[in-house]
Amino acid sequence: MGISIWQLLIILLIVLLLFGAKRLRNLGGDLGSAVKSFRESVKDGGDGPADGEEKLKHDEGQVIDGEVTREKDKA
Repeated sequence: MGISIWQLLIILLIVLLLFGAKRLRNLGGDLGSAVKSFRESVKDGGDGPADGEEKLKHDEGQVIDGEVTREKDKA
């Protein structure tokens, strides 16, 4: 009891009538570029987050620009 080919064609026809061919073509292009970008980032091996973690590590007394310091002795 799956979807038959005729039911699938009717659904695709309704979607085409609702959104139009140009909009669906743009959506397909955007989806393709997103998949391509995802594959490239997976292929790189995730070097980005490891570099970011190293940048966040600092000595306890050192303040980074834009970082908010908290007073430890507040009650």
